[in-house]
Amino acid sequence: MARGKIQMKKIENVTSRQVTFSKRRNGLLKKAYELSVLCDAEVAVIIFSQNGRLYEFSSSGMKKTIERYNCAKAVEMKNTESEEYVEQSKHEAANMAKMIQHLQVCQWRLLGQDLESCSMDQIHGIEAQLERSLSNIKKKKDLVFKEQVEQLKAKEALMLEENARLREKCGIQPLAQHREAVNCSRSSVVGTELVIGLP
Repeated sequence: MARGKIQMKKIENVTSRQVTFSKRRNGLLKKAYELSVLCDAEVAVIIFSQNGRLYEFSSSGMKKTIERYNCAKAVEMKNTESEEYVEQSKHEAANMAKMIQHLQVCQWRLLGQDLESCSMDQIHGIEAQLERSLSNIKKKKDLVFKEQVEQLKAKEALMLEENARLREKCGIQPLAQHREAVNCSRSSVVGTELVIGLP
């Protein structure tokens, strides 16, 4: 008598379910053993019953098989991550290449090259950008000049102090009195050389 087709759904009768579990479990473990012997495959099966009992079969030790499984999974994950990293790197490299090309075009246009392909709005934009850049350069130049002037003034003040200290040390009159004396002597020399009337 032919056996009828069994529906794939949970068996409601507890006794029938337990009997089916025992028969099918034994059949599954037998098939796993046959597969390992016939095909020289490393096979491991772990089964937990509804009551929580553990049934297992391993052709070469459950711990060894689980370690091998974990290693294989880790390698597979690493390969997947490597492939994803390579794809991401390729994508980033393509984006960088596009950005570099865009920057080169902008640089050429700022240098006045390749302007034939520009529209009037683009040319106005380039002009405005150059004017902003020139304004920033002028501001920076003025700032540098001011800093240099301040440094030179500070250096001059230090040198004047040092000069005054050295004159005092040598017993020479201060620089301000020396300048007045020189100016007076010059004016007197100039005055004596002036002649009114015919020579």
